[in-house]
Amino acid sequence: MSERKLRLGVIGLGKMGLLHASLLNVFPEVELVTFCEKNALMNRLFKKVFSHTGTLIVNNLDKLQGLHLDAVYVTTPISSHSFIIKDLWSKEICRSIFVEKTLSLNFSQSKELCEIAKKVGGTTMVGYMKRFSVVFGKAKELLSKGELGEPKRFKAYAYSSDFLGITKESKSSASRGGVLSDLGCHVIDLALWLLGPFDVHEVLSRVRNEAGSETSVSFAVSNSNKLTGEFDVSQAMPNYRMPEFGLSIECSKAKVEVNDDRLILTPSNGGAQKKWYRHDLNDNVFFSMGEAEYFRENQHFVNSVLGSRECESSFDSASKVDFIIEQVRNKSVLQ
Repeated sequence: MSERKLRLGVIGLGKMGLLHASLLNVFPEVELVTFCEKNALMNRLFKKVFSHTGTLIVNNLDKLQGLHLDAVYVTTPISSHSFIIKDLWSKEICRSIFVEKTLSLNFSQSKELCEIAKKVGGTTMVGYMKRFSVVFGKAKELLSKGELGEPKRFKAYAYSSDFLGITKESKSSASRGGVLSDLGCHVIDLALWLLGPFDVHEVLSRVRNEAGSETSVSFAVSNSNKLTGEFDVSQAMPNYRMPEFGLSIECSKAKVEVNDDRLILTPSNGGAQKKWYRHDLNDNVFFSMGEAEYFRENQHFVNSVLGSRECESSFDSASKVDFIIEQVRNKSVLQ
């Protein structure tokens, strides 16, 4: 691996932009060259904060040209992802891009980005950090070995209380892309990663809050191997101050129940049940901010760019999540 520093830029200095910038700043092989933030107040604030560091603070993409960036992080609202990414490529600002989930606003945009990415080259990644959880990683290991037998059916959930009790006067979830793009995308990605492709069979229920935003969706899926599954996604679930993701997977030889904190393996033949918790699986990183998987996610992207390798969650992989979300939305409209 080269000893040169990777020249990176971050577009959007909201919560996720600051999180990624803080984590990237501890990587010895990374140099944070520039931040791009169009909000005038935030732009002035960060110019003062970073005035002594030599990091360039700009307010539009054109000013990133000529900086010889190796990669850029895009952490702006979902609706802007496609336009920003295409600008980065068309203006030859960089080839390698990390973007926060979801890849874009809809599958059509995601498909276009994947096609352009193949022509441009470089390394692409979407922020599905749950793939870097030690607990879900353990589930992937068990399923990949084939010792559990053939997956037959599963149930997946993604819950938070973020929009519980929302009224018409309240801020809706629409600004965050709705429940599927903001919350459900993570567990859809996990299911695709753990179990392979599937299609939406039926939308079981769909709930909007008083503000008119979709906050809860349940749907059923299946594939050609007779695997069936159900998803339950809600941003209005009581007692979930922090988001939680989980899957219960029934295989021919055992059942796996996994969430953010633990994994339970129950053999079908009545054998001894096994349990693993986060602390059992060496959930340690060099620098922790947010959850440990954010550090591993950034480490994976940096190493992939330096090694010119495809990322675990590339644009192509992430577009499959957007395809499932589009199927759910299309079937919801038809109901």
